[in-house]
Amino acid sequence: MRRAVTSGTPLPAPDDPTPTPPPDLTDPAPSDTAPTAPSDAAPHPDPPAGPGPHAGPHAGPHAGLGPRVDAAVAQQVRHARHAPWPYTRLDVAAARAAGHRPHPIRQFVLKTRSRCNLACTYCYVYEMADQGWREQPPAMTPATIARAAQRIAEHAAAHDLPRVDLVLHGGEPLLSAPAQLAAPVDAVRTAVAGAAPATRVTATVQTNGTLLTRGRLTALAAAGIRVGVSLDGGLPAHNTRRVDHAGRPGFASAARGLRLLARHPQSYAGVLCVVDLDQDPIETYESLLAFDPPSVGLLLPLANWSSPPPGHHPGRTPYADWLLAVFERWWHDGVRRTRIRLFEEIIALLLGLPTTTETLGLTPAATAVIETDGSIEQADSLKSAYEGAAATGMTLDTHSFDQLLDHPGLAARQLGRDALAGWCRACELVDVCGGGHYPHRYRAGEGFRRPSVYCADLQRLIRHIAAAVQRAAQTPRPAAGAPVAGAADTPPAEGTEAVDATVPVTAPAEAPPAEASAAHPPAVAS
Repeated sequence: MRRAVTSGTPLPAPDDPTPTPPPDLTDPAPSDTAPTAPSDAAPHPDPPAGPGPHAGPHAGPHAGLGPRVDAAVAQQVRHARHAPWPYTRLDVAAARAAGHRPHPIRQFVLKTRSRCNLACTYCYVYEMADQGWREQPPAMTPATIARAAQRIAEHAAAHDLPRVDLVLHGGEPLLSAPAQLAAPVDAVRTAVAGAAPATRVTATVQTNGTLLTRGRLTALAAAGIRVGVSLDGGLPAHNTRRVDHAGRPGFASAARGLRLLARHPQSYAGVLCVVDLDQDPIETYESLLAFDPPSVGLLLPLANWSSPPPGHHPGRTPYADWLLAVFERWWHDGVRRTRIRLFEEIIALLLGLPTTTETLGLTPAATAVIETDGSIEQADSLKSAYEGAAATGMTLDTHSFDQLLDHPGLAARQLGRDALAGWCRACELVDVCGGGHYPHRYRAGEGFRRPSVYCADLQRLIRHIAAAVQRAAQTPRPAAGAPVAGAADTPPAEGTEAVDATVPVTAPAEAPPAEASAAHPPAVAS
């Protein structure tokens, strides 16, 4: 149920220092709500390893039909073993018959480069469970770019999409020469203009910032491509894990690039920062403000029940504590110094407004990733779960994006509350939390149908913000032009800031798609 924040309207109970943990975290029962297929067989083991990803024969009707088909069968076996939900328990055809309609893809992440000039020690692409990058070509070829443009235009035309969002990603996409940076975006715009002339194409590049130069910024600006930068804070001490392949710190180069980007506000999408409990939250926030970001994305570390985040203990909420320290500073600042996407998303969901992210709420997933070899994958964040977790077995040459919509992995992320654990469906915060970010629900051998590993943190964070918004909604506003006592030398008291000075109170004319928009960098870090 969506709750309007108005005087006299109850919100979720305010801060509870010890949020009640879900009763089914140890052994959740299969859902009886979402359509499922029988699963009598025990999960299969992974296929035997060999000299390459396609080595080793696999029995079955596809055996001998070629390495790509062989690998697709192996991937199905791997999905069934690691994630029975959704891969053996979700019957997509039954879900369609029950009324779950597919939602078209609206954001396309183009992996223009599969390698990176940094070697960040926590990177989900290179350092976590999935090592598929090793088999990818270093760069996307012109032929693959052309095929991607054709498929995107085909999808936009088929669904009369008003807008599609492109994200140039990697690896490090700025490894391309300045003259080549805009080629994928130009190709998509040309193809879309021919097939779906009413569709607008927006573009963002997500970078570690170390290779930003005047030449690259000029090329990106000329193509209308905005720039999002990933950083762990605004000081060298915050970025000790962001090093190059020789172990040398990358912060100085990233800071130089960010200062240059700040001089081009029309190209500046914002900064993404992963929460680090070892760093002071206020110092991290204030130091990022020195780079004048129009928005800051604060991301919870990619973790799950089989690989919990640092500091994770039952009954504690260290990530909520860290985030709420920043929220209090941001909320009571008196001046809007930047947008913080996580807080604004929670406030919007509390107000019943559309969301722009897949990490909260029940908005259907609408993102596809195109790797450098032309394979079509799910969101990169799944790479934190297990080897091949993002894989679909589909390619630009053999599949359309409409076919991707019926892939169990993506279909599950479009089911809303029917995809959630029973405890989540019964929770009063479900419309805001949405079960948390999909990869955070994973447990090996079970899949993605558990509450978020950050469940207690999300409960505390949402309840605290809800209480702050309700206090603000109940506080009388001064008449227009009336002086505010002590405003010149006293910070605003808790709850005195008007709601419409802090959050939007009307929905935008065109809600951005899940996970990212032209106004926000994608929720993935370089």
